[in-house]
Amino acid sequence: MHILIIDDVTDNIQVAMNILKEDGYSFSFATQGSEAIELIESNFKQISLILLDIMMPGIDGFAVCKKIKSNPLTAQIPVVFLTAKTDVDTMRTGFSLGAVDYITKPFHADELLARVKTHTQLYQAKKVLQQNNLALTSKIQFENRRLISELEDNQKEMIFVLTELMEATSDETGQHIRRVAEISALLAHYHPTLTEEDVEILRYASPMHDVGKITIPHHILHKQGNYTEEEFVQMKAHTTNAHKLLARSDRKFMNAAAIIAHEHHEKWNGKGYPRGLKGKKIHIYARVVAVADVFDALTHKRCYKKAWNIDEVVAYIKDHDGIQFDPELIAIFMEHLDEFISIARIE
Repeated sequence: MHILIIDDVTDNIQVAMNILKEDGYSFSFATQGSEAIELIESNFKQISLILLDIMMPGIDGFAVCKKIKSNPLTAQIPVVFLTAKTDVDTMRTGFSLGAVDYITKPFHADELLARVKTHTQLYQAKKVLQQNNLALTSKIQFENRRLISELEDNQKEMIFVLTELMEATSDETGQHIRRVAEISALLAHYHPTLTEEDVEILRYASPMHDVGKITIPHHILHKQGNYTEEEFVQMKAHTTNAHKLLARSDRKFMNAAAIIAHEHHEKWNGKGYPRGLKGKKIHIYARVVAVADVFDALTHKRCYKKAWNIDEVVAYIKDHDGIQFDPELIAIFMEHLDEFISIARIE
């Protein structure tokens, strides 16, 4: 272990070194405060203890100690004042500045050896504890990430099961669900405020947009003609039914799925359902999926309609810009239209 001795009297430095070298310490020394500060700042990783005189010309020991303790890189190095000043006020000042001990001159060799040994051992023990704590913290963080990953995988698996069930009971096809996921993810990718995490969330949560249809009677869900007013009320309930089912979870994928299922039929002008939300009061995830769902649904055949050609679909999307759809998303959609059309053509 390495000790820095700071004293303007070289004989005092030599005496301390002669006593302490018996215990195998290595040393550096300084006779001025400014020199000491430079040594400490450049060699702080090697120093285990500082023996510091108070009365020195220029920068005194108190100023040196204050400088050491104000620097986060050196603040933990133990400082022991080694001085001839014995008054209570001086000792109080020394401890208030952060010193761990105070030895008065002339000192006994055994006293110096004992106190130096105590403080160097405590400092080394503290460093070991800090290293172990860092290692433990790292391990805990790793385990937390692993557990979160497992929970997210479980959510994805549950989403997969529910979408399989939805395919089996509604007019949604597996390819429609997958295309909506990819279109939603691509819209999110180009959106200026959405992150890569949002892209992932939309890719996995958007397939749940119509999961509430599993609660709708079969004869209504698969009706080929127009709905009666009563039937349409029942059909619209798939949004709130899905939300009631999914909102019980606070996990990110399921929570996003609950929002999307609840709000993807809301319209930018406030004339959608189930709550008549308007503009940015509709969650951005639901606004994204609303574009993706309509675009893909119109380009493909359903039991109640034929597929539209791409030009007709694009015209519809543009005509409903700012009415049904978020204008910012439609601008993104039109800018990257070829990419969205490529996804829609996947069978």
